[in-house]
Amino acid sequence: METKGKRLVVLGAGESGIGAAILGAREGYCVLVSDSGMIADSRKAELEANAIAWEENGHTLERMLEAELVVKSPGIPANAPVISAVRGRGIPVIGEIEFASRYTHAKLVCITGSNGKTTTTSLIHHIMLKAGLDAALAGNIGASFARQVAQGEHAYYVLEISSFQLDDMYDFKADVAVLLNITPDHLDRYEHQMANYVRAKFRIAQNMTSADSLVYCADDAETMNYLKEHSLGARLLSVSQRVASGQAAYLSGQTLQFAVPGVPPFGIAVDELSLRGRHNVYNAMAAGVAVLVLGVPEVAVREGLMDFKGIAHRFEFVRSVGGVAYINDSKATNIDSAWYGLDSVKGGVVWIAGGTDKGNDYRTLLPLVREKVRGIVCLTTDSGKLHACYDGVVPQIVDAHSASDAVKAAQGMAKAGDTVLLSPACASFDLFKNYEDRGDQFKRCVMEL
Repeated sequence: METKGKRLVVLGAGESGIGAAILGAREGYCVLVSDSGMIADSRKAELEANAIAWEENGHTLERMLEAELVVKSPGIPANAPVISAVRGRGIPVIGEIEFASRYTHAKLVCITGSNGKTTTTSLIHHIMLKAGLDAALAGNIGASFARQVAQGEHAYYVLEISSFQLDDMYDFKADVAVLLNITPDHLDRYEHQMANYVRAKFRIAQNMTSADSLVYCADDAETMNYLKEHSLGARLLSVSQRVASGQAAYLSGQTLQFAVPGVPPFGIAVDELSLRGRHNVYNAMAAGVAVLVLGVPEVAVREGLMDFKGIAHRFEFVRSVGGVAYINDSKATNIDSAWYGLDSVKGGVVWIAGGTDKGNDYRTLLPLVREKVRGIVCLTTDSGKLHACYDGVVPQIVDAHSASDAVKAAQGMAKAGDTVLLSPACASFDLFKNYEDRGDQFKRCVMEL
């Protein structure tokens, strides 16, 4: 496509916006980056080094309406006034993932789901590197997809993709897509309608053909309900911990069995997997099927599943102090993810929970809390819902307003053999910059015990 001299406006100066701007400049666009807030000095320096214009602390509407194409940050909702104004003029608005996909011929392996995206994406990438494939990791992880396309082509991109990113993708097509699960999350962005969120997640499969593969979980109720009523163009490959017949991967006793059509079947003992917990069995199955579809040999799959080190902030063991294990699961930002964290712990738990609530129904966790939790530390500015649900259910519930206070309170409740689990079930923005900041502060405090 001819782009030289065409005007591209990039809304948002985060990693995805900067990457889109750099790629746009490389492709001959006249680029403007516009942010409603302050742009970090390091970002400004990068834009200036690439001769890219920018503005901060607001969008100049006249300049927006001069664009022939707008690439927006996934954090900007579709009903934002600037987006409505631009679309009202017939100017196309797309996301960074969509934009970058127009300038690469690589095969795209794309992962979404309410929980497990980062672990599964990283695991797939790890196995592909084991197999000697030229694969880059992008999407919600590390350098943006657009930045990496601008810097040089790879044979494969492994992309973690959120529902917000999927909302802004139209012509994009995955070669292999993984849909891990769909549980309530970000419903405020979807008019508090679960059906809207489910449709957003299934955009991962849009434009796929029978030459492409969609890996999904046959145990996930929302996924299966959608598939009962909608036909997809992709080849469908399912994984299950309950049903063996017809699955591309399934659990047989304590052995994970792979049975991908066209690939010799094989099994791996659950105890040999480097990642522990029921949720990680699903992640391992989905990752294994996705790479086997690409022709990765069994030996690389087996080795990759056995030596993968995991990711920070997702059920990350920090250390043991006085016979008490401390686990950082700060990435558990919704109820379902916290359920997996609690379910994975053996023995008694002191649970550090809370943060920016997403409309959580904490009653979902009551069976696990009754079974395992001896104390709760509410790490949040508003602990009312946690107290309302769990007062009288567990022996102790206390409030904390810093990571240091939370760790000290948890240490006081725990006894040898217990686990202190930071698995908040909430976003982090009331007390922390993001979930990484929350997890990092937790780890630092634990190391100071």
